[in-house]
Amino acid sequence: MRVLAISGSLRRDSFNTALARAAAEVAPPHVEIELYEGLGDLPHYDADIDVGDGPDAVADLRARILAADALLFATPEYNGSIPGVLKNAVDWASRPARQGALQGKPAFVIGTSTGAYGALWAQAELRKSLGIAGARVLEEGLAVPKARESFDAGGLVDPFARARLADLLAELTLVAEPVAA
Repeated sequence: MRVLAISGSLRRDSFNTALARAAAEVAPPHVEIELYEGLGDLPHYDADIDVGDGPDAVADLRARILAADALLFATPEYNGSIPGVLKNAVDWASRPARQGALQGKPAFVIGTSTGAYGALWAQAELRKSLGIAGARVLEEGLAVPKARESFDAGGLVDPFARARLADLLAELTLVAEPVAA
């Protein structure tokens, strides 16, 4: 089972990227998690350049999504919503409408923030955008509040969050069908 993890943060020491890496640590043995690292390379969505496979970075994103059995999105919350770079990736992956790489793809959303709510608003917004884009989004997610306390230099240390993340990955594997190699 292949899961593509996309962190919505470009920051080098991102708590959300650390959360995506923690998913790889707690995943069931038959689940391989690949961390997508090309978010910052995507151009702003522009229908005028969305021809053929699109720009190289876009073609790469779409191909990785299509090759994955499922998707994991880890989102920070910027001003109560989804980071622009993450929304941009969703926009690219949703095209062409009803035929994009996200169409029918199982996905789940997790997030962390330094505040008390763990990026809940951004997660809700991202679930909405992914659903409209055609993904099959799991209703449940994971909000990890107070990131400075939940992570250390080695990653996610909150035992409840680690256990919940493992449970969500197990649930995701039940709804995802492996992509034929």
